[in-house]
Amino acid sequence: MAVVLRFEFAFILHFMKNLLGITNDLNLALQKKDQNIINAMVLVRITKLRLQQLRDDGWESLLNTVSLFCIKHNIIIVNMEDSFVKQGRLRRYVEGNKNMHYYHVELFYTMIDMLLQELNTCFNEVNMELLCMACLGPRDPFSAFDKEKLLRFAEFYPSDFSIIVLNALQYQLDNYILDVRLNDQFLEVTGVSGLAKKMVQLKKHRTFPLVYMLIKLALLLPVVIATVERVFSAMKLIKTQLRNRLGDDLMNDCLVAYIEKDVFEDIDNEDIIQRFQNMKSRRGML
Repeated sequence: MAVVLRFEFAFILHFMKNLLGITNDLNLALQKKDQNIINAMVLVRITKLRLQQLRDDGWESLLNTVSLFCIKHNIIIVNMEDSFVKQGRLRRYVEGNKNMHYYHVELFYTMIDMLLQELNTCFNEVNMELLCMACLGPRDPFSAFDKEKLLRFAEFYPSDFSIIVLNALQYQLDNYILDVRLNDQFLEVTGVSGLAKKMVQLKKHRTFPLVYMLIKLALLLPVVIATVERVFSAMKLIKTQLRNRLGDDLMNDCLVAYIEKDVFEDIDNEDIIQRFQNMKSRRGML
């Protein structure tokens, strides 16, 4: 109880509440199985911007909030100009840093910088270019279209877009964007998946095959990334120390059953038993 009634605990509590509040929407978006990758990338930028704003301008506000909380609950407020004394150590063994340095630099700056570094590592410039679906979005109408970004995106797939094909794609993108902006049938299209469906419906995928291939790759990429992340997460749960000798086939079957649990919930247990029974002759009936 004594730890709870300390200024340090109150400070960390409010600080973590702010950090979790800023990152919560991004965390939820990235955990969704059917995540909208465009919205997720927008949330990444927003989260990084808000963390930077908190780092630049949020110290005084946080300190005032914590101080008011401490006054309300009769918690002693530390003097930021005093020397910092670590809990459990005598004052004669203090390291010489002031409370301001501990709370402002070692806690406040360090934690925010760690989060920003993690986001920059996971969503660096290359990853953001790979996830450039927003450039293909049909919104307002095709206001986010960026030819240069789409060409850089195509360069990540040399087997599909050779140097010659990239040159053809450059001109096809110019023709494509003029066509869809002048066509009223694309005005009500929402999302890149809706754009792909509309292109097939109007036979535009034959007129602009390279652009259509680019759209398919853009739609496939977030699914592949999310699937791989789920597989690795599930593998840690399936292949434990007690089951470290699982063969590849059995582990693959276990992973499919675990990852696609929503599908298997609709399968009757009796059907599973009968299929297992009919795989080969057995001494007893299940």
